[in-house]
Amino acid sequence: MKVNNELLNQVDFDKGNGLVPVVVQDINTKAVLMVAYADREALEKTLETGYAHYFSRSRGKLWKKGETSGNVQRVKEVLLDCDGDTLLYLVEQEGVACHTGEYSCFFRKIAEER
Repeated sequence: MKVNNELLNQVDFDKGNGLVPVVVQDINTKAVLMVAYADREALEKTLETGYAHYFSRSRGKLWKKGETSGNVQRVKEVLLDCDGDTLLYLVEQEGVACHTGEYSCFFRKIAEER
């Protein structure tokens, strides 16, 4: 991946105790697939390999999305928000994103306009 090091250095990991939230969106359908967290190592591994890597808060370690399921995310773009403390990954999703088997983690509708 072509990396803008000036922006990369502006990612503020300090606000989240070493982690930043990552919103993951399908680049083709525009569906929001999931929200995960990345530390510096996960972000660097993502940029190095082109595949989404995250920091698992429950396991306390780095993980590649799809390493066991095969449902990998090929990262096409990484964007940084205006405050420097949240990332957006635009991905090509292979298979489903959610551990429940749903395409997106956002499948439970709480409300909608009538």
